[in-house]
Amino acid sequence: MRASVGDRLLVHGRIVGQHDRTVEIIEVLGENGTPPYRVRFEDGHETLMSPGPDTVVRPFPTADAQE
Repeated sequence: MRASVGDRLLVHGRIVGQHDRTVEIIEVLGENGTPPYRVRFEDGHETLMSPGPDTVVRPFPTADAQE
């Protein structure tokens, strides 16, 4: 998995009734965009995360991609 600051991680719920969560990557601590990542949840909580197979990277669109 590779990601950049500003990308979002979509973490799928692992049990019935658990909702998907989206977090924003605010710091990449691994080499070349690899985990661990410092992330911020929608409620403002921050933590370190090494995503598992239930997580998908959603790249943050850059200004170049929008033009």
